[in-house]
Amino acid sequence: MALPQLTDEQRKQALEKAAAARHARAELREQIKKGEKSLESVLNSDDPIASRMKVSTLIESLPGYGKAKAAKIMEELGISATRRVQGLGVRQREQLLEQLTK
Repeated sequence: MALPQLTDEQRKQALEKAAAARHARAELREQIKKGEKSLESVLNSDDPIASRMKVSTLIESLPGYGKAKAAKIMEELGISATRRVQGLGVRQREQLLEQLTK
């Protein structure tokens, strides 16, 4: 399927929307890192920014966790590296909370 041809104005709007989403995601990651938002609140949030975040990115946002630890935890829990928060099942959410709040 070919991409639609956008006018200059439509392209500009799309780029602004993408930049706003990246900014909001970075802000959420910073709040998690500072402890202003908990893992549980993000997992149970209806916020579209939080629900579209990759699980690996969410774990890496936690203090003391990097790419290696995040990958290990996700592998142990059987969560795909491309899985997003909204795609987690109830059991996976529970296991993730249990694993990360020890």
